[in-house]
Amino acid sequence: MSEPFTVNHNYYRSGSLTIAAIISQIYTLSNPINFKKHPSEELLDDILLITQSYQHILAFVFAVKEINENLQIFSNLTLGFNIYNSHFIASRTYLASLELLSTWGRFIPNYKCDVGDNVVAVIGGPNSDVCFFMVTILHIFKIPQVGYGSAPVIKGHAQGAFFQRMFPNVDQQNAGILRLLLFFRWTWIGVVFIDDDNGQSFVQTVLPEFSQSGICFDFVEALPSLYFTEDVDETFIEWIKTYKIIIDSTANVVILHGEIHTMICLRMLPQVLEIEDITRKTKVWVMTAQMEFTSIHIQNTWDIDIIHGALSIAVHAKEVLGFQKFIQMRNPFSAKEDVFLRIFWGKAFNCIFPQSEVQWEPGEICTGDEKLETLPASVFEMSLTGHSYSVYNAVFAVAHALQSMQSFKLKHATKMDGGRGKLLNQEPWQLHDFLKRVSFNNSAGEKVSFDENGELTAGFDIINWVTFPNHSFLRVRLGKIDVIAPKEKTLNISSNDIVWPTKFNQAQPLSVCNEFCHPGSRKTKIEGKPFCCYGCVSCPEGKISNLTDMADCLQCPSDHYANREQDLCIPKNIIFLSYGEPLGISLAIVALCFSFITAFVLGIFIKHNSTPIVKANNRNLTYTLLVSLLLSFLCPLLFIGQPKEGTCLLRQTAFAIIFSVAVSCILAKTVIVLLAFMATKPGSSLRRWVGNRLATSVVLFCSLIQASLCVVWLATSPPFPDVDMNTMAKEIVLGCNEGSVIMFYCVLGFLGFQATVSFIVAFLARKLPDSFNEAKFITFSMLVFCSVWVTFVPAYMSTKGKYMVAVEIFSILASGAGLLGCIFSPKCYIILLKPELNSKGQLVRRRNEQF
Repeated sequence: MSEPFTVNHNYYRSGSLTIAAIISQIYTLSNPINFKKHPSEELLDDILLITQSYQHILAFVFAVKEINENLQIFSNLTLGFNIYNSHFIASRTYLASLELLSTWGRFIPNYKCDVGDNVVAVIGGPNSDVCFFMVTILHIFKIPQVGYGSAPVIKGHAQGAFFQRMFPNVDQQNAGILRLLLFFRWTWIGVVFIDDDNGQSFVQTVLPEFSQSGICFDFVEALPSLYFTEDVDETFIEWIKTYKIIIDSTANVVILHGEIHTMICLRMLPQVLEIEDITRKTKVWVMTAQMEFTSIHIQNTWDIDIIHGALSIAVHAKEVLGFQKFIQMRNPFSAKEDVFLRIFWGKAFNCIFPQSEVQWEPGEICTGDEKLETLPASVFEMSLTGHSYSVYNAVFAVAHALQSMQSFKLKHATKMDGGRGKLLNQEPWQLHDFLKRVSFNNSAGEKVSFDENGELTAGFDIINWVTFPNHSFLRVRLGKIDVIAPKEKTLNISSNDIVWPTKFNQAQPLSVCNEFCHPGSRKTKIEGKPFCCYGCVSCPEGKISNLTDMADCLQCPSDHYANREQDLCIPKNIIFLSYGEPLGISLAIVALCFSFITAFVLGIFIKHNSTPIVKANNRNLTYTLLVSLLLSFLCPLLFIGQPKEGTCLLRQTAFAIIFSVAVSCILAKTVIVLLAFMATKPGSSLRRWVGNRLATSVVLFCSLIQASLCVVWLATSPPFPDVDMNTMAKEIVLGCNEGSVIMFYCVLGFLGFQATVSFIVAFLARKLPDSFNEAKFITFSMLVFCSVWVTFVPAYMSTKGKYMVAVEIFSILASGAGLLGCIFSPKCYIILLKPELNSKGQLVRRRNEQF
């Protein structure tokens, strides 16, 4: 106990009450202890200084200075401070914690013989290890602790009962990182974390939530904690392995979940790649708020372009009035009690102090005229960083808690001793209740308070790192994570202001397993790959995808169709066989032409009604046949134009009945020829059937059957106007629904039956003697008629839309034209061009020749 383990770096200033700080600024390089000299000397072989951490000390000292100058906080008390360096190791942190429990200058833990210099609270950081080691000792003595930077994972309520976090809720940070990834559509990322309790918690609890939101991981690698001890070589080997994995990864975005010293590791990456002769690849680093820009002094001249374009979540910070002026006034010759300042000054400016106790390497002499503002930002920042801002607020939080406790004691004081002694004699644990409830506005005008979990009620800033060749950088604030906003509005970011790494030519980097599936295609799973890795297949016919990376294609509405790219549904055109299109007008003209021709033929026959060729084979049947053909040529006019209820009811039934009459007339003509020949035999009983009565009976019988079928059709399931949206891909077809398909084919079937019978009878009578060989003409006309309607059925079934109507019109016109041409053209030829053949004598002579 006479020669205690020496605390090598300590900055002390006395006061009525003392706020302590355990801050890590210096790494101590050491060799294994051999017990040949005092262990404290063996551990001080050389030091590595984190120059940026000195700002934490300055923020602490500046806060104490402001509090002591502000009489509204304490009018009769002064705050002192005691700042220890923990060397980032457990033994030094434990030692500093125990020193705080001893009388100043004597290492006797839990024994204090002086009235003043009471430690009321301890501020620790900046990493979780320092806080954890500090809490392990101080919670036993119920001393309030405030941690800044990365908070430890505290197990058990008792251990963390007196610990406050000067850090917002880390769950909000994790949610903000997720929203940031989704905002930029970075679904294929890498993750590097420090292998400690915080890192393991992040991997085990946070990354699964990322996966549920559509994020996949190319790799998840652990970095060992940074301890400059005898196993440093093994640590570097692990780093090199991780670096190679990062470089070989196809992910362009890597999340760094680390602590304040993780930046030291990151800055080593280019040096390692150069040593290992590995091709460097640019990554977009996304860093957590626990990290800060830090470097050890040997890295002062290293390039920092590896973080150019990186994104970082940062504890919200605001510049404090007077802080920069306070920094500029620091001088190692005027502030000799600040042992950290001389170490920092020598390492930052690469100079030495004459007669220094520490043997520096040879260099220029420190004059004190060096200016901190001339240092590049990679060595020291003049602006208040997030960690320093947390330290500043932590000191004020303790001061305001002391003020609240003092006010409370004064209100309940029963003696007129001013309450000063009462405050000095209070136990530290009594302060904690006031610290939990503290709420104040700091000198920057921002509110500082804690939530029920002892965490700072504040948001996070989103920072973009922009570096320069002179080793300086800018922290460009892009937006914030607002912890009190609704979930969907938590992330506010100005993406247009982002400076991306140089490799990406100021275009937003992609970090996906594969290219996006463009509109017109959908995602398809690849076996054996994470769900973020997928293939793309085109949408099926009739379906679209109008966004990228759609899981399934959308069916277009029935009145729309997919465009060629299959990324848009286009309204279908409404079509029908109209008079305004070439096909419709052509068919109408042909129908009218045939009608005029038929009327012309009918007129010829009426004019020459007394001639033998007209009178032959029942003149009335001829007239009836011509009238029915005339009407049949007019039927197509019912098929052309927009379908309406009346036209739909008439067109098929009119066509069926008219053609049935026509075919019945032909059948009657053929039967009369056959019976007339058979009746010429002596004693034949068929003589009484030959004449108008038989012809009329045949026409009426067949027509009545067809008319009956049509009546049944119209009575049971009549045709009606219909809209067909499915038959044609790009058109909506307006047509007539035939109603009962069975009745439609029954009507056509009966017509076909009539035609077949007529053809058979005509074929049998083709060589029988007849006036001007009409039987042969009928045979040929029925052959044409049957051929047309036999080919009509497959043609009708194989066409769609308005072309089905066109096929039926063509069949009507073709079959009618066949009948008209085959039967009546020879007769018209004789009537008009060979009138000498149209005589009774010629008729008798032709009959005799046929016999």
